[in-house]
Amino acid sequence: MFYQLYELNHAAMAPIRAAADLMRQAYTHPLNPLTDTMFGRTLTAGLEVFERTTRRYAKPEFGLKETPIDGKSVPVREEIVWKKPFCQLIHFDRSLPASRAKDPRILVVAPMSGHYATLLRGTVEALLPGADVYITDWIDARMVPVAEGTFDLDDYIDYVIEMLHHLGPDTHVVAVCQPSVPVLAAAALMEEAGDPLSPASMTLMGGPIDTRINPTAVNKLAEDRPLEWFAENVVMNVPWPQPGFLRPVYPGFLQLSGFMSMNLDRHVNAQKQFFMHLVKNDGEPEKHREFYDEYLAVMDLTAEFYLQTVDQVFMKHALPKGELMHRGRRVDPSAIRNVALLTVEGENDDISGVGQTQAAQTICTNIPEAMRMHYLQPDVGHYGVFNGSRFRREIAPRILAFAGEHARSRKPVVKRVIKGGKSA
Repeated sequence: MFYQLYELNHAAMAPIRAAADLMRQAYTHPLNPLTDTMFGRTLTAGLEVFERTTRRYAKPEFGLKETPIDGKSVPVREEIVWKKPFCQLIHFDRSLPASRAKDPRILVVAPMSGHYATLLRGTVEALLPGADVYITDWIDARMVPVAEGTFDLDDYIDYVIEMLHHLGPDTHVVAVCQPSVPVLAAAALMEEAGDPLSPASMTLMGGPIDTRINPTAVNKLAEDRPLEWFAENVVMNVPWPQPGFLRPVYPGFLQLSGFMSMNLDRHVNAQKQFFMHLVKNDGEPEKHREFYDEYLAVMDLTAEFYLQTVDQVFMKHALPKGELMHRGRRVDPSAIRNVALLTVEGENDDISGVGQTQAAQTICTNIPEAMRMHYLQPDVGHYGVFNGSRFRREIAPRILAFAGEHARSRKPVVKRVIKGGKSA
């Protein structure tokens, strides 16, 4: 009943939250004589902190309307080009002249780990000037009716394969964090089947390929408890009146609380600083709003996907051991021969420890040396691997250069239908 109590508490707070927001607006109105006083700013600061602390954050927008190309600002339009019950594929269509040489086509596979794909807004923004970018936009599981069926790790791999087939030949795939495992598995299955639509290159960033290497607090938590504990304590049914009513999920608010507890002092201090900046009215609060509007917007994961990932990736380490199965077929990373591999890690990553992503270089034994590269970014944590100034300056150019170097010829290829991850 915990999820139901969470929803009930949110509903019960709605009138108080609305009243607080109404009072805040009244005390920020330019005709109110108390607006610019210390009392008025202190009161409105407290009211805004209260309202933001008790609200549910909606899914943010990418909001990428333009990108600089060849010294000019070019319009960007979002379009959904592929859709399934648990995911849709967004294309950031750039208005480019037909005479311009084609940029690498990059599929960015966003993590299904509690946050929306918009968490990678900075990733997409940094790649857009030099690439034709697509991104997986995973659907909040509580918004998917039970009638649509289940979604597990096998389905995730199938989705990646289907998207690569939809995009066609010479597609480069970039996996950020969690999807490193299913993306590598998808590439291995496609290569083993001789699929001509396997990706031209594969970039894995801060991913848990082998969590036995430099285990972090997240890794140790998964190993300290049996799978039954997770099934009994963190899996809950979606409450009414959500579209996914009765679907078993791992709620996003639980995932968020776990992440925040790892750096609780930092988040509490951020709230204090936010309050003080509001009182001083120094213009700094907007950065806080932008970050937490994104960070606090969370989505639910299907229970079967969450439990299978915990079991196979963090407990059994099935992929690096050569034991990962996909619909009765063993996933063999050594089957990858024609997909170039770039692995990227952050020196201070406290989610995926240094060496965990690089392990892909070890298990993909048959990729030629000329088609592989590893990069360790100094002085960044997990978030800095795919966002921020160092990503824009150091990592994104390497991804684009790697994709350009390993582009395949654009010969027409007959697409084949994928059923259950197998070529038909």
